[in-house]
Amino acid sequence: MSKGYGVFCDADRHFYDTPRRRAADAPDAGGGGDRLFAAARRPAPEGWRSHREGDWLALRPLDHRLPEQGWKIHVSARPDNAESVLERVWDFCVERSLAFKFVPTRYLLHNRNAKYADRGASGKFITVYPGGDEECGAAAAALDGLVGGEPGPYILSDVRWNRGPVHLRYGSFTKRYCYDENGDAVPALEGPAGALVPDRRGPGFHAPGWAPVPDFLRPHLEARSAVDVTGLPYAIERALHFSNGGGVYAGRVKATGEPVVLKEARPHAGLAADGADAVERLEREREALERLAGLDCVPRVLGRFQLDDHRFLVLEHVGGRPLNSFFAQRHPLIGPEASPERLAEYRRWAVRLYTRIEEAVAAVHGRGLVFNDLHLFNIMVSEDESAVVLLDFEAARPAEDRARQTVANPGFVAPGDRRGFDVDRYALACLRLALFLPLTSLLAIDRGKAEHLAAEAARTFPEARWFLRRAVEEILRDADGESAARPVTPESGTPGTGAAPAEADGPPAFPPVAPGDWPRSRDSMAAAVLASATPGRDDRFFPGDIAQFGSACGGLSVGFGAAGVLYALAESGAGPAPEAEEWLLRRAKDPGSGAPLGFYDGLAGLAWTLDRLGHQGPALELTGLLLSQPWEAAGPGLHGGTAGIGLALDAIAAGTGETEASAAALRCAELSAQRVLAAPDERRRAGLLHGGSGTALLCIRLYERTGDTVLLDLARRTLQADLDMCVTGASGALHIDEGWRTLPYLGEGSVGVGMVIDDYLEHRRDAALERARPQIVRAAQGRFYAQPGLFRGQAGMVLYLSRTTAPAGAGARPSSDPHGVGRQIDGLSLHAMRYRGHLAFPGEQMMRLSMDLSTGTAGCLLALAAARGGTPTGLPFLPPLRRKEPAAEAAGTTE
Repeated sequence: MSKGYGVFCDADRHFYDTPRRRAADAPDAGGGGDRLFAAARRPAPEGWRSHREGDWLALRPLDHRLPEQGWKIHVSARPDNAESVLERVWDFCVERSLAFKFVPTRYLLHNRNAKYADRGASGKFITVYPGGDEECGAAAAALDGLVGGEPGPYILSDVRWNRGPVHLRYGSFTKRYCYDENGDAVPALEGPAGALVPDRRGPGFHAPGWAPVPDFLRPHLEARSAVDVTGLPYAIERALHFSNGGGVYAGRVKATGEPVVLKEARPHAGLAADGADAVERLEREREALERLAGLDCVPRVLGRFQLDDHRFLVLEHVGGRPLNSFFAQRHPLIGPEASPERLAEYRRWAVRLYTRIEEAVAAVHGRGLVFNDLHLFNIMVSEDESAVVLLDFEAARPAEDRARQTVANPGFVAPGDRRGFDVDRYALACLRLALFLPLTSLLAIDRGKAEHLAAEAARTFPEARWFLRRAVEEILRDADGESAARPVTPESGTPGTGAAPAEADGPPAFPPVAPGDWPRSRDSMAAAVLASATPGRDDRFFPGDIAQFGSACGGLSVGFGAAGVLYALAESGAGPAPEAEEWLLRRAKDPGSGAPLGFYDGLAGLAWTLDRLGHQGPALELTGLLLSQPWEAAGPGLHGGTAGIGLALDAIAAGTGETEASAAALRCAELSAQRVLAAPDERRRAGLLHGGSGTALLCIRLYERTGDTVLLDLARRTLQADLDMCVTGASGALHIDEGWRTLPYLGEGSVGVGMVIDDYLEHRRDAALERARPQIVRAAQGRFYAQPGLFRGQAGMVLYLSRTTAPAGAGARPSSDPHGVGRQIDGLSLHAMRYRGHLAFPGEQMMRLSMDLSTGTAGCLLALAAARGGTPTGLPFLPPLRRKEPAAEAAGTTE
């Protein structure tokens, strides 16, 4: 799970949305609601201007001009003292005409300090902008006198003044952006020579070389540096995990060499839903484990200590692997095919392991404790699979407390009416499903999906039907103990025997329309997309990924916003959406300061979409704006870099005759290829969106326009750069190897490389590329993909398999469907959800629905249109192939 998605679930039960749109009367961690702090309700002082800026409320004197960058002051606070701290800092800044901004609600402050908040930004409650070093030093000292000693989290990116909550760092005061070493747009500082460089904002203090630490800050920096671990009786060997509450480290006892695990807790940080900070939760874990001492299903407590103000718990090192790691190794649905024997063996293994986990939870319950955080990552399985150990007891509570769940994995979080042991019983029921289909995060959108998941799993594992049915009954029961699950009648045997039950009332009501039932599925998805529209908002028209809120024009973009949805609707034959088109035209007039320049994330994609929709004038205006920006500094990729920019400019130039755009497109190809081929192996990215394949695609399209075979040569070399990062798995499938995982997907995996290989082979024969194609086809034929999306899920496989001219390979399906496209389309039903009675799909992390092209329903619509629509369609710049056989050589056959 990506840790950033959780806070985007609070504002809407169906869609990801920015946390600041959470209802003012929704309960927060301390009760009450997300009302503005009293200071935030004040009018701006006379001669001052105030404005809302994302999570911040900013104020500055009208006659005051801020420097572009410098030393700035941050003040942290806890939710319970924030109001008082803010009142004093407000009066101080207004009296001295110091511009400042602050987080205006208790809920938003809690999010900044939560367990999985951004560690680099955590703790930043108030930011003060002094006019120079002298004013900064005086203001910091005065603020320390005013609020010094007030409890607040340590801001990891800053130097703390005395004991806090005042902190300082050097950084930008205004919105400026540049490209980092990966080609990503990041906040920028101006270097001594005038060039923009990244403003580093990670969880560690950093001052650029041209901005020496001022004298007033040196004692505080020295105090920070004085804290070290050399005097501890433990040697820390490596970090296992970080959260905003602290780290988890593997270490050893220096005196004996015994391996241990050390858990760190930062005070006032890492807040849970009940407001408990990491220190309080670590103490809860110690108390719980000591209460459970003697059980072989929990780790032993070996000690505790304090370093500066951080607390540590020393735990027994537990050997084995977490349960989630067994899925990729053991689950028979990962590969294209599985024998009945392998399916039966997996079913026996899953039920046997579940029984051990259930026994471990029962042992915890026998000591009167609720675990409260059971999921696949918190269960350690011994190497011989004979034992399980439960990990991470920071959420554990005595059963008699009847406390609500405060920390939970989204795929195992219990409904609000479950308390005490019922929380663990619900998680155990989710575990039953997840062992066969790990899609229980969909239950956060609609618990009714449990019945469909169980039915689908039982189709593959029929002997597990009763086992899965017990899960559904627990998941769907209400507070009175009644279950909404459809009744079943065992054909034979008794509960727990594995006997297959008979369904009483027919199949569950998922999906509302089968994805392959075209054009009904098209019409249903289009209806869902249009029903989700929010025309009154400025930030987005259609709900999508959280990336909509990460940049000035995220909600407009091709990847995550209205432009991509309009493209999918048009290409699929669903028809126009005039209101959305008008909204996009209106917003594109002012895409916002710092708007990205790329195709899927920014201006290039907006210009291309408007041109394609017939709005040539606005498209050319955006093209001019794009060309006036430092586009040559962008990374090489298709998503946000010069490959995507070049493709958009080339297409616009072809339709308008714009010579500047045409020349810039050729320059983009040159820059993209240079950067891909020159990148060191450890920094090279692969795949369609971010790797050499996007550059190859640009070179191929320019070759088609110009006939210059040098471009085709560059396409071959950049494709090879991606193939060099691929590995062949045991099933014969080719995946991109990222070092810690391998990926088959359309956006960042081997299937995207295969798409461009197909296009290259239309122009030039190449035996080596031909050999890779069947292996890529096999990567797209897996029986299970964790997500449905176009770039990181099953829809991408549907699009690729419906388009490719690659040989079907051994074991192919009948000639009417040689690549098994139909099976992949049917597989989308696993992820299918309902929105107002229509077919819709979840987005990234599958905790909420999405309507966008990259992650959600629009991408699934486009893929199904390519496979079933009858009208040629495809991704931008990747239309259906013209021939079904490799082309005659354009410049010789290569090996």
